[in-house]
Amino acid sequence: MPQRDTQVTVGTIAKGLLWLVYAWVIVSLVLLFLAFILQLFGANPDAGIAQWVDRSVERTMAPFRGLFEPITFGKQSVLDTSLLFAMIVYGFVALFLKSAIDWITDRNKQRRRRLDEEERAAQLGAATSTSPAISGVDRTVQPPAQ
Repeated sequence: MPQRDTQVTVGTIAKGLLWLVYAWVIVSLVLLFLAFILQLFGANPDAGIAQWVDRSVERTMAPFRGLFEPITFGKQSVLDTSLLFAMIVYGFVALFLKSAIDWITDRNKQRRRRLDEEERAAQLGAATSTSPAISGVDRTVQPPAQ
């Protein structure tokens, strides 16, 4: 029994860690989208929010910087295809993480259900083996009278 309890605990910890990573990916996706929109609409790069968004996505964008050539429209409007590609990749990562969270959740539910069934079966087995004898009934076999 303790080994099975450990399995449920490990599954719960793994689920919690996956949720943390999933939350980070979702926040990163939102920031990437915001950076994409700001660049596309030609936001002033000296504005505080634009600087904050650029700093926030700097590490997230590191593997994708320079992957594709950005397309400029007019003076300031930029279609950053590397940013768009990063959003797609992180979107797939988010889908994978959500699937993993759902899988671990289902496994934990199955384990808990199995543990509950085994515990009920053990309690039922213990209750039937220690049931009191029926009193007032003589169960001895009498030899036939001659």
